[in-house]
Amino acid sequence: MSDDVAQAPELALERAFVAEDDGVMRAVYQRWSPLIYTIALRALGSVADAEDVTQQVFVAAWQGRNRYDPTRARLHSWLVAIARNKIVDVYQSRTRHGRAQDAAEVVARRPAGAGADPVVVIDRVVIAEELRRLGEPPGTIMRLAFFEDLTHSQIAGRLDLPLGTVKSHIKRSLQRMRDRLEVTDGAS
Repeated sequence: MSDDVAQAPELALERAFVAEDDGVMRAVYQRWSPLIYTIALRALGSVADAEDVTQQVFVAAWQGRNRYDPTRARLHSWLVAIARNKIVDVYQSRTRHGRAQDAAEVVARRPAGAGADPVVVIDRVVIAEELRRLGEPPGTIMRLAFFEDLTHSQIAGRLDLPLGTVKSHIKRSLQRMRDRLEVTDGAS
């Protein structure tokens, strides 16, 4: 693509993009990569992640160019929408990584005599994830009850909560976990 096309108005780039002109992608990248990179950097706070997202956006745009409809959105808007999806993917990946790290820490804290039975490890990971899903304060109450082996009274004292509140949280949390784990077991 010539420098003239690279400097062309957005509508000319859109037409070339829709026509699948092989040289248009370079011009599209030159024109909008700074915008995409800035959005990704501000959203993610990481230069490496912003660079990755920027690259992924333009690869996805080129691969999905037959789905681009200039009557529905301008090209730069479509690229920003792709960037948004890629940024969400990074956030979800970070969340999955964080959960895996939390689960690994739970497994690492297992008693010395517990061995490396895969069933025990899997159970601990599942329980750790369910405790995380409970939110607060139920998650903390359940961790104190089961990992620190505290009584209901001890938990109430430590968290400065009424004993009845602690008992209610434990009862509801056990029921929620039982319901979710039964659904999970039935799905396999």
